[in-house]
Amino acid sequence: MEITDLNFFLAVAESGGISRASTKLHTVQSNISTRIRALEEELGVELFRRHARGVSLTNAGQAFLPFAERATALMREAAHVVGNEADPTGTLAIGSMETTAGLRLPDILASYTSECPHVDLTLRTGTSADLIDMVIEHHLDGAFVCGPVDHPDLVAELAFVEELALVTTQRTADVREAFAEPQRILVLRSGCAYRARLEQIFADNDVAHPQILEFGSLEGILGCVAAGMGSTLLPVPVVASSPAASRLRMYHLPPDQARAETMFVRRADSSESPAMSNFRRLTQLASTPVSLRSVGQ
Repeated sequence: MEITDLNFFLAVAESGGISRASTKLHTVQSNISTRIRALEEELGVELFRRHARGVSLTNAGQAFLPFAERATALMREAAHVVGNEADPTGTLAIGSMETTAGLRLPDILASYTSECPHVDLTLRTGTSADLIDMVIEHHLDGAFVCGPVDHPDLVAELAFVEELALVTTQRTADVREAFAEPQRILVLRSGCAYRARLEQIFADNDVAHPQILEFGSLEGILGCVAAGMGSTLLPVPVVASSPAASRLRMYHLPPDQARAETMFVRRADSSESPAMSNFRRLTQLASTPVSLRSVGQ
């Protein structure tokens, strides 16, 4: 059995006739008929029922159809994976948390588009929960999310380590004042891993239900924190590079609270294309260790 036989079988099944399939495949009808008969002889069953209007699948043909589709799809995927290694093509859809997109990805994306100009690269930002769902549902090829990640359909590898800090307005006298009630936390929408950790930090400091203000952007959060509206939790470099940095105060946390691992997740059953392997290589080159600071201002 050859892959060409399967392609002929699928073309006939789709078009409902050998003459229509020959037009689609740009070959003579006798060639298709010969290959279909050879396939039927090898399988020991009739795959098509011949009639005046053309052909239709027998029960055996209906049962064989999904296997033929899977086999030809695997061959196309294999050719895509092993081909074009020196000059990747195709599409690559990457997802990322807002913080990682702004802090870590600009240099990686610049290098990637320079090295792989024929790849149609797209970037989508969102919360870790949303991004994980999009990878599982095949909407993204991979995504940068906050770890840990434990899902049977995913492969997760450490990409970056960030130091998180509690961020308040510069007018906050000390960290105890940051947890004084009434208190507000300024965060991205539900599903953000940093938000969940900040809520836990407040709970550990006997503030079980702080008022939650949701924002759509990091700069919106930091601008309102600087204005004294509440506290947030973000990577130190994100805060330090903000236009509002001079009006913000960072409190460094214990290592178990400060350490945030950014994981790159992909589907476990996906084959790695040259486009993806080049992206992962550049990500690994950009990964640098982070030394967490001790507790204090």
